[in-house]
Amino acid sequence: MVLDFPVTIAAAPLLSFVLSFFSILWLIKRKAGWGLDHPNARSLHTVPVPRTGGLGLLLGVTAAWSCISAQIPLIIWACIGLLMVISLLDDIRHVPVWCRLLIHSLVAAAFSAVFLLTAYGWLTALFVMAAVIWMCNLYNFMDGSDGLAGGMTAIGFGYYGLLAYLAGDSDFAAINFSIAAAAMAFLLHNFHPARIFMGDVGAIPLGFLAAALGVLGWLNQLWSLWVPLLIFSPFIVDATATLIKRLLRGEKIWQAHREHYYQRMVQSGLGHRNTALAGYALMLAVGGCAVWAGRQDSWVQGWTAMVWGNIYLLFMFIADRNQKN
Repeated sequence: MVLDFPVTIAAAPLLSFVLSFFSILWLIKRKAGWGLDHPNARSLHTVPVPRTGGLGLLLGVTAAWSCISAQIPLIIWACIGLLMVISLLDDIRHVPVWCRLLIHSLVAAAFSAVFLLTAYGWLTALFVMAAVIWMCNLYNFMDGSDGLAGGMTAIGFGYYGLLAYLAGDSDFAAINFSIAAAAMAFLLHNFHPARIFMGDVGAIPLGFLAAALGVLGWLNQLWSLWVPLLIFSPFIVDATATLIKRLLRGEKIWQAHREHYYQRMVQSGLGHRNTALAGYALMLAVGGCAVWAGRQDSWVQGWTAMVWGNIYLLFMFIADRNQKN
């Protein structure tokens, strides 16, 4: 069934929200033993919490997408499905790192080959492939504090939807608004104190979608390529800076830790709630700048990205200095 604008742009997100909210509520009440996240020395929570929230979130998204005209390529459906399977298995059985990265790489390679290889060449395709793999994993890294990933998913994909709407693409707007709506439903259960976590089954596919839909928006000339990078920069900067520092210290980057800036904020006494609210404020600010600058001349866009880069450097310098004191 295909719904016309503006019905699609309202109905699809509403369906996504309702289905996600009640399916996640059912998952919370079920509390399957295989789906519990038991705290360890590196966790920020202290009691077992279900980590199956991503299943309910993506159920709402995929159901809502069925109301939208055939703009969602089959390869996107296949990639999401494969990532959900391997991620759910990891949530249950802890799949080896090499196996997970292999699947992530295959998904990223398939996406890049289909959409970029012929038109843009192998170098661009390789760059996007690496970006998709990294986005999948950094989204998972940043899903470690109550309400953070859920709220920033709602904001990030909400901005994607707004930009698509302003560009006149109502179907692509509805696609993104549906993800944002499902994230809002999840957030009602995940804001501190969280009753359920997203889990790898939610974080990995959402990381893929953040990268894939960002690239598709660029290919469809809805925004410049730097726009999705700026919108999701709070996640990208934190995870990338932390990874680089751990590499320089010779640490095993695949092992769990509590060295992300957001984790340090929680432990410093700010707590889950205030850390999440600070993250929302930051993402609203960078996203708002991306929406504004995306409609300006290229030199304005360049200066906007440069200013935010310096702001992030200042934030990290202050945080690292305070940690040493």
